[in-house]
Amino acid sequence: MKLRHLILAAGTALALAPAQISAGQQATTAVAPAPFTSGRISVVVQGSGPDVILIPGLTSPREVWKGTVAAVLGYRYHLVQVNGFAGTKAGANATGPVVEPLAREIARYIQQQRLQKPALIGHSMGGTLSMMVAARQPQLVGKVMVVDMLPQPVGLFGGTSSGLGALADRIAASPSGKRLIGALVGTFGADGGRQSDPDVVAQASHELARIDLTPELPRIAARMTVLFASPAVASPDHARIVQEYRAAYAGARTAKLRPIPESGHMIMHHQPARFRAEMKEFLGS
Repeated sequence: MKLRHLILAAGTALALAPAQISAGQQATTAVAPAPFTSGRISVVVQGSGPDVILIPGLTSPREVWKGTVAAVLGYRYHLVQVNGFAGTKAGANATGPVVEPLAREIARYIQQQRLQKPALIGHSMGGTLSMMVAARQPQLVGKVMVVDMLPQPVGLFGGTSSGLGALADRIAASPSGKRLIGALVGTFGADGGRQSDPDVVAQASHELARIDLTPELPRIAARMTVLFASPAVASPDHARIVQEYRAAYAGARTAKLRPIPESGHMIMHHQPARFRAEMKEFLGS
């Protein structure tokens, strides 16, 4: 009887061994997704904790978030760099549309890296990309912070996508006109567009002039915070800008609007202490 029991035990162990090895291999695969490769963006990961994707604006490098990342600890930051901006090679952004393909690429990054509803924080054009992802693939996003951007980007210049967008179409009909658009809009970036690929900047600027995400705002299910620059509270322009943002984001069901007085477009640089406090509140909520 003892010999029979030993044989049965050995057979059971052999039968279970392949399943155990397979399960171990699957577990290893689950925690190590394949490296992400893209012709449109690159991503650097820093820190540990809940996932936060940081998306810079037009012409800006990922380094615009350097001080923020160092000051707001406890998160795993995914710092996006758009190819063609801030001295990087244009890659796939050299031809054809730029903005919507970038949004799809960020969504692909979330899926391939198996991130579980990360927070998206985007400045300027990065805010546009964050809203695109949150509206078009809401199941991927946990929360969104938009930094100084309107659903119609040309609203920053006091225009509309139907008005200034049509003008941008006419100007962009010639290569010199298209570059003029890029040069003007590029001044809002961290380096004024000096080190960025002029054609990528021009193409992205032209597309931004045509974008209006207002109809898509109701699709954003994630909690949303919108930080925007304004003059001093005592300034007559402060109330006007606050009203403009309220009207622009009226369709965003979850949006919380937070004016940042006495700041320029680069809020994280002009008002770093206030920006970091807002970011900590946003990520901790």
